[in-house]
Amino acid sequence: MRVDLFDFELPESAIALRPAVPRDSARLLAVDPASGLSDHVVTDLVSILRPVDALVLNDTKVIPAQLEGVRRRRAGTEVATTRISATLHIRIASDRWKAFARPAKRLKAGDRFSFGDPGGTGSEKSLDGTIENKGEAGEVELRFDLSGAELDAAIAATGHVPLPPYIASKRNDDARDRADYQTVYARQEGAVAAPTAGLHFTDKLFASLERAGVERHFVTLHVGAGTFLPVKADDTDDHVMHAEIGEVSEDTASALNAIKARGGRIVCVGTTSLRLLESASDPAGQLKAWRGSTDIFITPGYRFRFVDLLMTNFHLPRSTLFMLVCAFSGYETMCKAYRHAIENGYRFYSYGDASLLTRANGSDQ
Repeated sequence: MRVDLFDFELPESAIALRPAVPRDSARLLAVDPASGLSDHVVTDLVSILRPVDALVLNDTKVIPAQLEGVRRRRAGTEVATTRISATLHIRIASDRWKAFARPAKRLKAGDRFSFGDPGGTGSEKSLDGTIENKGEAGEVELRFDLSGAELDAAIAATGHVPLPPYIASKRNDDARDRADYQTVYARQEGAVAAPTAGLHFTDKLFASLERAGVERHFVTLHVGAGTFLPVKADDTDDHVMHAEIGEVSEDTASALNAIKARGGRIVCVGTTSLRLLESASDPAGQLKAWRGSTDIFITPGYRFRFVDLLMTNFHLPRSTLFMLVCAFSGYETMCKAYRHAIENGYRFYSYGDASLLTRANGSDQ
């Protein structure tokens, strides 16, 4: 499909730079291809969802994966340094990460780096290593001098919260973001971007949903920085998705299959949970225990196997996530929903408001 079909105009004022306070006071646009649009707030989920339904949440935990430092390269008797930044996006070994680096054109395999070390001296307080190789679109493989738990601790001490570019371009991250850009149920470290639909939940809301009979189940998909990359191709067939690592446990798969069997709806909180469940389900609509990497790219025409409803934020123009929601609830329906959201002052992107989407091809089957 042509990528420009998924373009739309969004005023700068619609981009949220801070989340709603409290989290569950954010607005919620319910989108049903059959019955239309209705305006709510997130706490209304208690009355919208049914006692037999189940929320599926991604319990990945964001690490401070934005690193700033220098590249060091020996030129004769001199050591030349250049300021660089890197956003870690997928761990490939105990001492190695793939990252998106800037300026990538100044880097080459064999270069040394020091993050958190403005002088480039490789001091005890810096996080040092070697660039193993360069890929495309600014991707590099970083081999750190530390590994395992020592490397994790050093990244936590050195790194910054990797705010999305549309926020980071307008302000620096701060202490508030360490809490704001993390779900209240995050527990599996490894993400470099938050599963942002989950940012709307509070312990109080979970308690209300539990009393209403709505079940809660967790899966893990470590969100990578590739989620921020724009689609540069003119046609969706030419876009390559970056892989992300995820897991669905045997217990979770069994529980969710049982919910479907008794007529309950599977309500994914976030596109990450949806992509993981769709990767782990078979053509017959049964969810399997699953662990590995997924690069599933969902565009209109995809036939959903398992998920019935999707709670998600409002996404960027021309993004893979806007394509996904168009596949889920229908292209015309989502174009109408986004026009409504813009005209009625909904807040967009990671810290913005939410939508609750019903699947176009029938969620009550």
